[in-house]
Amino acid sequence: MVRWDPELDGYLHGPAAASEATAQALAALADPLVMVLVEGVSDQIAIDTLARLRGRELTAQGVLVVPIGGAQAIARFRREHPAVAAVGLCDAAERQLFVDALGPADVFTCVPDLEGELLRAVGTTRVLAIVQEQGELRRFTTLSSQQAWVGTPVEARLRRFITSRARAKHRYARLLVEAAVELGRVPAALDGVLSRAVPGARPAPTGRGRRPSAP
Repeated sequence: MVRWDPELDGYLHGPAAASEATAQALAALADPLVMVLVEGVSDQIAIDTLARLRGRELTAQGVLVVPIGGAQAIARFRREHPAVAAVGLCDAAERQLFVDALGPADVFTCVPDLEGELLRAVGTTRVLAIVQEQGELRRFTTLSSQQAWVGTPVEARLRRFITSRARAKHRYARLLVEAAVELGRVPAALDGVLSRAVPGARPAPTGRGRRPSAP
């Protein structure tokens, strides 16, 4: 059973999460100045967590983070909300769909995806320590011993472990962003989309091993 995380109260999961999360987000702010359009709830959690750690009150600043339920919805969503400024965060495979809807300057790309960016930023040693802190090291060891995963890179196993359960995916999005901030290695895509949505949200570069994402 996935550990309950009170920090994630209010975020949706389950079969209907995609459509319900969109509706919930739109209801949170009647007249936003900027929408940050993301594919899913874990992306929403990552941006919200980074904003919180940077001292940004997104709703108070007129910024709405909207999980749209997958990249295929971006064109329709933009047609339905043409008057609100929008920026997007997406996986590398879905970049063109976002660019077609928003333009290249307003799209920030995770390579290959959010989990890949965060795993690189935080590093496998720290991620494994977080898994242990969450009481899930035995579960990860069990996955690693399965025939399909024996001999595969630890990064691949960690990605599978993090993404295979919706609530765990949400929880680790928060935990890994917190670790990335602590280490001073926030992925450039996350920094970029928050900075574009909320001018001044990005701190001065520290030079501590930041790895850029694709623009």
